[in-house]
Amino acid sequence: MNLVVVSNRVARAKANEPMTGGLAAALLPVVEKSGAIWVGSSGRLSPRAYGPVNMEVEALGAGALALLDMPASDYNAFYEGFANSALWPALHSRSDLIRVSDEDYHSYRRINTFMAQALLRFRKKNTAFWIQDYHFLALAEELRRLGVLEPIGFFLHTPWPTPSVAVGVPHHRDLIEAMLAYDVIGFQTEDDCTHFSDYLREELGLAVEDGMVRSRHGLSRLAVFPIGIDVDGFAAQAAKATTHPEVSRLRLSLRGEKLAIGVDRVDYSKGLVNRINAFDRLLTNNPSLKRAVSLLQIATPSRDAIDAYSRLQADLAALVSNVNGRLGEPDWTPIRYINKGYGHQVLSGFYRSAHVGVVTPLHDGMNLVAKEYIAAQNPDDPGVLVLSKFAGAANELDAALLVNPNDIDGVARALANALSMSILERRERWAAMMAKLRSHTIHDWFADFLTALEDAPLRDASPVSDHRTLLQLAATNGTARQMH
Repeated sequence: MNLVVVSNRVARAKANEPMTGGLAAALLPVVEKSGAIWVGSSGRLSPRAYGPVNMEVEALGAGALALLDMPASDYNAFYEGFANSALWPALHSRSDLIRVSDEDYHSYRRINTFMAQALLRFRKKNTAFWIQDYHFLALAEELRRLGVLEPIGFFLHTPWPTPSVAVGVPHHRDLIEAMLAYDVIGFQTEDDCTHFSDYLREELGLAVEDGMVRSRHGLSRLAVFPIGIDVDGFAAQAAKATTHPEVSRLRLSLRGEKLAIGVDRVDYSKGLVNRINAFDRLLTNNPSLKRAVSLLQIATPSRDAIDAYSRLQADLAALVSNVNGRLGEPDWTPIRYINKGYGHQVLSGFYRSAHVGVVTPLHDGMNLVAKEYIAAQNPDDPGVLVLSKFAGAANELDAALLVNPNDIDGVARALANALSMSILERRERWAAMMAKLRSHTIHDWFADFLTALEDAPLRDASPVSDHRTLLQLAATNGTARQMH
């Protein structure tokens, strides 16, 4: 099978390049080894409306990257608009933060069609397409409209919400009907898959039997594929990273203190405000821990052009300043707050240096930081993972200290427990979690999904005619554009 992987963002295999999301970090090793072509945005915008596609192709291990310049006329409304101001908040059960217009939706559909047209150049005998994440919910329908009958799979890296939340997304019915043009639709957890099935039954009147659903597009399989990491590779990298200059400086700066670490994008789904408040509560309730522990919070700025994110960035900076101002000393800062990203090599060393990993999202599809933290630990003296029960990773890493991130006192108690835990208990918990990680790695995830895609029944050549075409969408509100 010739595999074409598609996502909005791609990653390059540069050791010191910051990783900007779990999706990119997860796909990098499997594309390198599988020989797949990974197609995504170059990060550049083309002034042409919809003319010839500018594309760069570069090697990525055994595979390749194909980087597309995206249409400037629609990309911001697609990305900052519908994808991240409608879909992202809804997928994370924050309907109150949805802020979009109809034109944002039309831009989202036009970008999906643009990507479908670009993908035709990779189509050849025995090709399968694997589409990643919420940016391209409608991509399979656009490919079918262009005559593609080959297998097309979709994997959602985020959670999927309950039907009552999903219906808050403008045009939700059109989008979810379009998703049924995929042969395989994969989710991180059983809850996510169940919520999607519930929507199909309640809103579309479709029955899901043994994970299969029939729609006007044909037959689609719904299944769960929890994503993993390259466990042994990450562990080896972490052991080697202890000599990296930045890791060495961090260790020297501790001067005997214990370290807790959090690594996140600045996003309202990550529970960062609650985490800072919980660390504040820990030190307030346990004065003996002052100067004995500090929190390194790496918070990479994200989506600054969206109001909810810029407000959160300001709120976090003010909160950290308040805590450090009240509890800090001239020679000790309780919270080390860093607004920049790090490459996996350095991060793995930071994880290994930390006595506690703090992963407390309010809602998360999986959260690979939790898995990476465990893989990075020294087997003889492992740290303790404090993990939100609302992260998908909690289904596997049940030997972590599981917490409700909304319970500030509960998180503070879990942090205190982690800091005082005996080495015997730490080793037992770590060994149990490592066994879980090794039982289902990133390579198992990749192979399992491809097996499901290979087993998908062939589509017939019935045209998709229920929805407006790209040209019709482009003409909406007088926004006709040049199409080729």
